[in-house]
Formats: sequence, structure tokens, C-alpha cells
Amino acid sequence: MSTTQTIEQLRQLKLKAMASSYAGVLEQPLHLQPEAHDLIALLSDAETISRTNNKTERLRKRSKLRYRAFLSEVNTGTERNLSKQQLQYFTQGQYIQKAENLLITGPTGCGKTYLACALGNQACQQGISVTYLNLMNFMNQIQISTIDGTYLKFIKELCKPQLLILDEFGLAPLNYESKVALFNIIEERHERMSTIMVGQIPVSLWHEYINEPTLADALMDRLSAKANIVELKGSSLRIKKNE
Repeated sequence: MSTTQTIEQLRQLKLKAMASSYAGVLEQPLHLQPEAHDLIALLSDAETISRTNNKTERLRKRSKLRYRAFLSEVNTGTERNLSKQQLQYFTQGQYIQKAENLLITGPTGCGKTYLACALGNQACQQGISVTYLNLMNFMNQIQISTIDGTYLKFIKELCKPQLLILDEFGLAPLNYESKVALFNIIEERHERMSTIMVGQIPVSLWHEYINEPTLADALMDRLSAKANIVELKGSSLRIKKNE
């Protein structure tokens, strides 16, 4: 079999990265081409890296993260109330492995959503399924799914990802249907998968915000039982960016 046929066969087997890497090797002078064992390792690495990158990109697209954010760009320090040790813990994904929740609060523009999206992006790179949704869209979807009969399917979908990010918690009043739906989702995910909740109001006021004593007790019990709380501080990063 000729090298051209080998490359074509690799492509037919959907080993595109391996085919491309092999074609690159063949373009090198004979004395620079790797030996058989090294060549196999080279082609195997190329295919593995390609598949990993493709999987990461698929997870990113499915997550619908608001920002393509990176943890390397997240500022830490006392003025932000976020330490390097905390960020390192989240970067390693240990909170997801332990099915811990993360509650992020802080004033407008301090980088809450960016941090959440950076953690979501990092999780995608680690092969973890992620879903991002803000609470306004969440309430709209609850209303629509109730009308068209897809409510249970919608709830089930939000119970699936290993990491669920719910943004803008506390921005607008929750109707009763949304409170019940949120409880059902958090209850199903409790001690099984991680949820990141992002909001402007402090966690201490979430019970009052939910404004439904029985549901609030049950929901906060499950959210805070195994929770990391990050109360970001500092002036608006949007203002600084526009200066």
C-alpha cells in the first residue's frame, strides 16, 4: 500500500489528525523522519489531542456560556475578596468532583458572571458537561414549557450537566412556578452534581428574596449544605475597561 493510500484510509477511518500528521512527516527528508515506534507514538498523540480539543469545543458550544472567559484573566487579591488558593481549588475542579455548590455574589460589574463562565470554560476543558442559563431565561422557559407540555423535559435537561450555572439570581422576582422548578432541579442535583449560583444580593438575603418560607428553607438547605461562597468586592470592571 502506498503512503497516499494509507493517508486516504486513515481519513476514511475518521483519523483525520493522524492522517494530517502522517502527511506532515512524509514531507520531511528521510533522515529526519521518526522510526516506526516513534512515528506511531507521534500519530497517536496527534489524534488524541485533536479529539480532546474537539470534545472541549463541543462541550463549550452546548454550554452556551455567556463569555468565553479564562481563569488566567481572573484577578485575585484582598481587594477582590478572592484568594489565589481559592481560585486554584476551583481551577482543579475539586468542587465538582465533590459535588459542591458555588455561590458567587457581589456588586454590579465586579466580574461575577465572568468568573462563573471562566469556571465553566475550565470544566469544559476537563471534559465536564456544563450548562449556563440566566434566571430571566429560566423563568421564560418555565412558562413556555408549561404551555407546550415540555416542562418535565426542560427540568430533566437541567438536571443532567455535571456543572449547572444559574446567573442573575435576585435580579427579578421569581414567580411561584419558577421557585418550585428551581427547587426540583436543586433537589435532584443535591450531593450528585455541582451548581454555581450567581447573584448581586448577599447569600444571607436569598431566603428573603425567595419569599416563600417553606420552599426557601428547603432550597437554601440544599444549596448551602455543601457550598463554597465567594463574595466578590471591588469597583465595576466595566467602568475600568471603558476608561
